[in-house]
Amino acid sequence: MKPEEKVLIIEANRTGMLYLRDFWNYRELFFTLAWRDIVVRYKQTIVGILWTILRPLATMVIFTVVFGKIAKLPSDAGVPYVLMVFGGMLPWQFISGTITMGSDTLVGNRGLISKVYFPRIIIPTARTIMSLVELLINAFLFVLLFIWYRYMPNWHVVFLPVFLLMAVLLALGVTYFISSLNVKYRDFQYVVPFIVQLGLYISPIGFSSAVVPEKWRLLYACNPVVGIIDGIRWCLFDSPLMMESVIAAAVISVAFFLLGIWFFRKTESEFADFI
Repeated sequence: MKPEEKVLIIEANRTGMLYLRDFWNYRELFFTLAWRDIVVRYKQTIVGILWTILRPLATMVIFTVVFGKIAKLPSDAGVPYVLMVFGGMLPWQFISGTITMGSDTLVGNRGLISKVYFPRIIIPTARTIMSLVELLINAFLFVLLFIWYRYMPNWHVVFLPVFLLMAVLLALGVTYFISSLNVKYRDFQYVVPFIVQLGLYISPIGFSSAVVPEKWRLLYACNPVVGIIDGIRWCLFDSPLMMESVIAAAVISVAFFLLGIWFFRKTESEFADFI
């Protein structure tokens, strides 16, 4: 009697539970890639990790001067304009940073993708860790600003993780879409900076959503970043909150995340061919 032969099948398109199990089995690769991205990000830089703090600070100063001093747009009642701007800047930089850095991760790891099998979704997901690290660093700076202005959040702060989760889902979903498309259509690397720049101006970062005219509120709420930023400001400052924007942000974020995973899985088997 011949001994039983075992056959190992390596393939990209596996069912959801098997794919999730593969992701867990390759968790060490996930953390290795995440740590590598963090090291490479600040390797051979002059100010190193301080750049993570200087960038949002510089943007905050510019937005405060332009919108608060020159345009004289109002802040939310009782909230220092600097805190309001920084409260919008942090989630936006996390979302835009994740999308910008994650859009070319597959192309940047072409050697790894073309040689061995592993769940390719690990690559763009690992890049999110670096954005989360930067968010935590800037959150510490945000706490210092709260102390400086002697401002204390109210009990709404307990809902902050909900809106941060929405930001993570939205950022990952868009990253999955764009990174997949960028494998086959390399010109998407030029589209991403334009989208990010446009999003900076149509999102309530340097201003309060209260200044948006009533007739444009519904269209304005279709931008999921609006509900995320307004929700975070509501958690921290008790700012006015449009429920339609929160609902739209939650639905769009979850939809982008699920559709992003679906599209990524659908095109994953072709990555090695185009890379």
